[in-house]
Amino acid sequence: MLIGHQPKEFLLAVSGLTVSFDGFKAVNDLSFYVEENEIRVIIGPNGAGKTTVLDLICGKTRATSGSIQFRGQELTRLRENEIVQAGVGRKFQTPSVFEDLTVFENLEISYPRGRTVFGSLAFQRDDAVKQRVEQVAEMIFLKDRLNTYADQLSHGQKQWLEIGMLLIQDPDLLMLDEPVAGMSVSERAKTAELLNRIIKDRSVLVIEHDMKFVEDIAHKVTVLHQGQILSEGTMEHVKNDPKVIEVYLGH
Repeated sequence: MLIGHQPKEFLLAVSGLTVSFDGFKAVNDLSFYVEENEIRVIIGPNGAGKTTVLDLICGKTRATSGSIQFRGQELTRLRENEIVQAGVGRKFQTPSVFEDLTVFENLEISYPRGRTVFGSLAFQRDDAVKQRVEQVAEMIFLKDRLNTYADQLSHGQKQWLEIGMLLIQDPDLLMLDEPVAGMSVSERAKTAELLNRIIKDRSVLVIEHDMKFVEDIAHKVTVLHQGQILSEGTMEHVKNDPKVIEVYLGH
């Protein structure tokens, strides 16, 4: 392959990614490409390797072979904190907000301070921080809840707060694992609105089971089965793919 001959610059380029656990290939020679300002949803049956893919991208799990390039930088050689600093944010399945802090404090504590210890100590609650916190709070529908303690929020609001804690760090790629699990119908609709709004300057990679929600947000869907791509394309294409119906959507 000619270097520099790639027709297009992708935000995230996953190539030939494989990870084996005791001989079992959880992800098997996987390749997919995410563009700027794209919402990509990964779907598939349990055990398809979906969460493992996110674990590999964020450095929680080491790849056995293959490449993960983010803005041209190879992530497989970086540590988890370096991947975060490169611009990749990850939200896990269960919300991990600080229950005994307010919404404002949760967002403030996530604000990217100076990278040094001294930078953190000298950090003041200045106007720029307040402005950014208020801006993010509005995006996640919590502007009128800034002084509410996180333990008083609904499950859905906690999920939004955690997305906000990532957004305030301004990642170029946001990875969400089942963001609407356990949400009410109206909260799901608002979450779709939120994701569609935040991709103006970033991409989002989502793992999800809720097909209605996937239809509301996905630009492109990747269907995983046994660690490999079963089908990929628009939701319409994937929904009508006989292989996908047989393995995943048929029940």
